[in-house]
This record gives sequence, C-alpha cells and structure tokens, in this order.
Amino acid sequence: MTLTTWATASIILVSFLIIAVLLRTFSPGDNSHIKRVAFFCFTYLFTVTVFQLATIFQWPQMELTASNIIFLTAWLTLIELFSLLLFKLIIPRLGYQLPSIISDLFLAISIIVLLVLTLSNFGVDATSIAATSAIVTGILAIGLQATLGNIIGGIALQLDRSIRLGDWIQLENGTQGRVQEIRWRHTVIETRNWDTLIVPNATLLAGNIIILGKRAGEPLQHRMWVYFNVDFRTNPSHVIDVVETAMQAEPAILNVASHPKPNCVCLDFSSDNRESYAHYAIRYWLTEIKDDDPTNSLIRKRLYAALQRANIPLAIPAAQLFIDNDDSQRRAQKQQKNILARIDALKQIDFLSGLNQDERSLLAHGLQLVLYSKGENIMKQNDSANWLYILTAGTAEVWVESAGKNSKVADIVSPTFVGEMGLMAGAPRNATIVATSDIYSYRLHKDEFQKVILQRPSIIKKISKILAVREVETNSIKDRLNEQAKNQKIEQTSVHILTKISTFFGLD
Repeated sequence: MTLTTWATASIILVSFLIIAVLLRTFSPGDNSHIKRVAFFCFTYLFTVTVFQLATIFQWPQMELTASNIIFLTAWLTLIELFSLLLFKLIIPRLGYQLPSIISDLFLAISIIVLLVLTLSNFGVDATSIAATSAIVTGILAIGLQATLGNIIGGIALQLDRSIRLGDWIQLENGTQGRVQEIRWRHTVIETRNWDTLIVPNATLLAGNIIILGKRAGEPLQHRMWVYFNVDFRTNPSHVIDVVETAMQAEPAILNVASHPKPNCVCLDFSSDNRESYAHYAIRYWLTEIKDDDPTNSLIRKRLYAALQRANIPLAIPAAQLFIDNDDSQRRAQKQQKNILARIDALKQIDFLSGLNQDERSLLAHGLQLVLYSKGENIMKQNDSANWLYILTAGTAEVWVESAGKNSKVADIVSPTFVGEMGLMAGAPRNATIVATSDIYSYRLHKDEFQKVILQRPSIIKKISKILAVREVETNSIKDRLNEQAKNQKIEQTSVHILTKISTFFGLD
C-alpha cells in the first residue's frame, strides 16, 4: 500500500473517523487521545497534498522530503489508531482494564522504532545519536532521581500487580480511596469525599498499603464495626441474641455479606466507675466498599428498631443530668394521653368494635409499642405467632410465596392492622409483610386479649362473624359466589372460626 496516494489517505481518514465515533460512544470523556490522533492524521493529509503538488510541478527535493514526512505521520496515525482500537475499545469490552502504562509503553516503543526508520530515510546515522543520548541521559538521571524513582515504581507496580485498577486501598495516613489510574510518575486515587488524590509511585512502594476487602480465594468484602452501648444490668446474652437475630433476619441488609454472617460481640464493661454500660459492637462484612457510611446507617436503623422491640434502651452517660419540670400530676396526664392514643388505635380494628370502653382500656394498657425500620419483615409467611399488629404510621407490602414464586399482592397504608388470625386462633401467617418505610405500631398479644375474653366469653361469637365476613368477602370475587351462596359461606366460616377461637383460648 502506497502511503502517498489519495486512496490510501482516504482509507486512513475514514478509519480515524470511525474509531473516533466508536470511542466517543463507548468511552466518552477522554478527548485528549482523539485530538492527538487528529493532529497526526490531518498533518498526514496536508503532507499528501504537498507531495501531490510537488509531483505535478516536478519539485524533486520537496517531493522527497514530503514522502519521508508522509511515512512518519501516516505510521504515527496508524499506530495511534491501533492503540485506541486495542486499549480503549476491544480490551475494555472483553472485561479487562489495563493501566495506561501498558499502552504508553506500546506507543513509546513503536514511535522510537518509527523515528529510527524515518531518520534512516533522511540519511541520519541513528547509532551516533544513541551514543550521544546515552551521555545526556546519564547526566539527566543524576538530577532526576526522584522522578526516575517514581517511574520505576510505576513499572514495578504493574509488573508484580500488587495494586490493580479498581482496588480500594488505605494509605499509611488512614486515607482510603479507589485506584483509578496507575501512571508513569504517580497513581490516581479517588476518595469517598469526591476528591482525587495524586500519590507518587515511590511512596506507594515504600509504605505499607492496605488493600481493602481483598483476600485470596474469597469474594471482595471488608469487615466493618458499628459500636453501641447498653446498660450493663441487661444480660449480654440477651442483647447479643436480639441484635444477631435482627441483623441476620430476612430480607438481608443491602451491601451486607451473607457469609460470614453479621454478629454481635460484647467488647467490655465500663471499668472507671463513672459509666454504667457495657460496650458492644456489630461486626459485618461490607460487599460494596464505597458505600460504607450508608450501610452503617442501615445497620444502626435496624439495631435501634430491634432494641426498641425488645425493650432494651441504649445507654446514656451515668453523669448526665436531666432537669424536667415534672410532677405526679404531669406524669399522670402523659400516661392518660398515651392510653387515649392506644384506645384510638384499637378503635381502628373492626372485629373489636363490640368492646366497651373498659375493655378497650384494659387492652390499651397491655399494648406493646414496636418499631420496624424500612426493609424489615414485620411478619413472615408460615411463621407461628399469637399476636396482631396495629400499624399507626408507615407503609408496607404484602408478599405471598406460592409454587416457589414470591409475588407482591397488596400495599398497606397506616392506620390498619394485620395478623388477626394469629391473635384469635394461633394460625400461621399466610403472607410476608415487608416495611417500605419506618413502621410505628402496637403489638397486641393473646395473653392480653384473653383477659377480655375471660370476662365476657360471648364476645367471640361476634368476632368470629366479623372475621368470617372479611374472609368470605375477600374470596367472593375469586369464587364467584352469589348473595345466597355468600351468606351460606359466611355462616359455615363463622362456625369454623368460632371453633378455632374457642379451642385456642381454652373455652368450652
């Protein structure tokens, strides 16, 4: 292929335009390399024009000079285009991300060979230039030891591949960041603060660098710690059981590894006689290292909800002094307001509409305030439980598993209640309910409700009728029942539910 013809020039120009478009499409944001290739390409096209004019007007000296420049600029363009195609398009599409030093070495060696050939075309002895360059290089090396050390460090990092692109590392000063680029003189590290850190390669070689989350034969995950304090009068075994159950419960917390499982440890008891708490920590393994703080926040939300449900308060400093303008009358007013709020919540339950004020007040004193954080399971399908939830704030989703497939069937918006058949008959949960926001609710246990039933056993007939209507109404569309069949079904279901309630509460 003759490089001095317009046909060849057209092929090289079209190749440049195609690769430039592909690069802008699949690797946007890197324009410097395209600009450099464009300079070589258009210099080549200009020189071809000069060569063609020299041929027409018979200028032999200009023709010779132009042909040598064409040789240099054409091959520079082709080498650069091949480098772009290989290192920016093909290799990244295959899933590999090579450091820039590799492509730079390829270009450097190719350009040196090309320059030697071009100088030979001009009749210059390249060996004499190399000898002179060796002396100059020796002089420069003495004055550029630090720079050369960084360059050698960059090459060493690539040869032993101890640090790779994409690795999260921690420097000796504690700074953490992701390796974005390993260049000749320095390594580019992007920190979590949206900053870019430039670290000389010699510094990386001389220091102790921690590669976060990397372990031979194991997935990428980094152990994290979340600390909290609980009054030491609470049994550590109870605290650990409550916390580990919450941390390991489904659904799993985002970016938390399933193996090893999150666990809780009691680190120490306060020993200075000033603080009255035990020091605990949750240990978990982070799978997405860049999301450390957001994941810690999710851990703390689930921790707080779990401790609140178990009536385990977080510790406060023993020397903390609270001054409150409070007295017995004020406390009584607060308690009465709290009871009224609970009675209002009980009024939302339609099958308890037959209760009188005293019975609602009795239940109100037995309600347990419970909190669920976003993403937690409020109840799980097929689990056994003898309580219901009165949701006062928040939203949730209802999921049902059937034939191995998990499907969302409904959305729940407070105020409402769920789990009534567990309370009334001890029936297994027929669905999984997942909080889609923080949920504030009351939990009504069988033991508390039994106090009302023992005082007025006849109320279970009305309750069973209401529950039967709810169940039949829910299934009437699916079963395509007419009004007469629906009423008959209600009577049958009511008797069935009444029997289950009587058996569950031990009534004759």
